[in-house]
Formats: sequence, C-alpha cells, structure tokens
Amino acid sequence: MSHIRHLSKDPILRRAIKQNGSMELTVRKNLFHYLVRSIMSQQLSTRVATVIHERFLDLYGGKAPTAEQVLATAPEILRSIGLSNAKVSYVHNVSRFAIDKGLTHSKLARMNDENIISYLTEIKGVGRWTAEMLLMFALAREDVFAVDDLGIQQAMIRMYSIRQKDKKKLKEKMIRISNDWTPFRTYACMYLWRWKDSNRSGQK
Repeated sequence: MSHIRHLSKDPILRRAIKQNGSMELTVRKNLFHYLVRSIMSQQLSTRVATVIHERFLDLYGGKAPTAEQVLATAPEILRSIGLSNAKVSYVHNVSRFAIDKGLTHSKLARMNDENIISYLTEIKGVGRWTAEMLLMFALAREDVFAVDDLGIQQAMIRMYSIRQKDKKKLKEKMIRISNDWTPFRTYACMYLWRWKDSNRSGQK
C-alpha cells in the first residue's frame, strides 16, 4: 500500500510498520454521534466510556439519537447515566451547533482540515485534539498530525530519542520529523500509538 511504502522510508518508523502491518481508515457518516461520543469519553477509561455510551444509547431505544432528541433530553437525565455537569453542557452545545450550523458528512467533506478544526472548535467543549480525532477516525483524512496527543509525544520521544524538555521545542522537533511523513501522517500516528501500546515495558 502507498502509505506503507512512503512511511517505510523513515528507518525508525519502519520498525513500527513491520510490527503492525497495514492500517486502514474508515469513514463514519454520523459525525454528530461521533463527536458526542468523543466528548463523553474524554478523560475516562475505555471500559467506563463504553458503559456510559451504552447507557446513553439506551435512553433512545438503543439507537444513535438525533441532535434534536439529545437537546430535548433534560440535563438531569444525562447526568443520571454518569456524565458530569460540564459534559452535559458540552453535549448540548454540540447538539445545538448541529441543528443551527450543521455537522453533516457532506458539509464537512467540502472543507479542508484546518477549516474543519476552526469550524468544530467554535463549539464550547470541542478542542483541537477532539477535532483532529474526528478528522482521522470519522472523515478518514490521511494527513493529520496530532502533535498535542500525549501518546504521540511519548512514542516519538522514545523512538526518536528526543532529549527536549521544553514543550514548545519538543513539538517543533516532532513537526519537523513528521514533515517527511506527509501526505500520510494520520497513518504514522496510528503506527506510533500501536507501537506505544505494544512497548509499554520501555523496550524499543
């Protein structure tokens, strides 16, 4: 595959590619639901996030609700499934935004990556990282680099032996390295995450 051939030119990243083989991106049509689920999952373990999401779907007969349905759901009901006050507010913010401005796949598909990030971060509760995850895993954009992601930072520090404690300079170094991965930086991030998960013991 073209992304494997291109990314394998980097001898360090090549090791992670050999460990994990081919990666694929999937387009998700329901961007509203993806964004709501992302907000609900923030700062939670995968297990807890899954339980809360299942409770959320149960409120709507086991199906992904519309923005109108979520906005009509009282805050105390959303809190009862395990959401904090802040997350209830953010979920309602996303719902209101989807109704007023639109979160359809066809609308966002016409925008470039930075325009989508600017558009989504108008919503209180949606930051750049959340928008980047949507670009990667809902819109299947191939050239997104999540420089602020802690897992990406940890993986690159170890793999590329980066000795830089200043956060700004660390990110500058990461971006310089990632420039060689364009136009497949999303796949590179996927390999970095997978490498980190499979090398938790600290061995390279």
